[in-house]
Amino acid sequence: MALRFGANVSTAETDYGTVLLDERAGEYWELNPTGTLVVRTLMAGGDEAAAADALVAEFDIDRARAEEDVAALVAELRTSGLAE
Repeated sequence: MALRFGANVSTAETDYGTVLLDERAGEYWELNPTGTLVVRTLMAGGDEAAAADALVAEFDIDRARAEEDVAALVAELRTSGLAE
């Protein structure tokens, strides 16, 4: 499922990854390169499996670990109200 950020969320690329700013709450989150890759894949219309594939290809990690990391990040973004 594609990921969409709420209208109150701005994103900015940094040298280290991506920063998400919740303008409503005045809070920000910094995503490391793995989180950035997951978010980019999902925002481009990919599903969680595609995001896990991207992590495995880019960072040479175990598939099960990649799936867990993707699911955890997506759950956290949704729970925090940043993403739908």
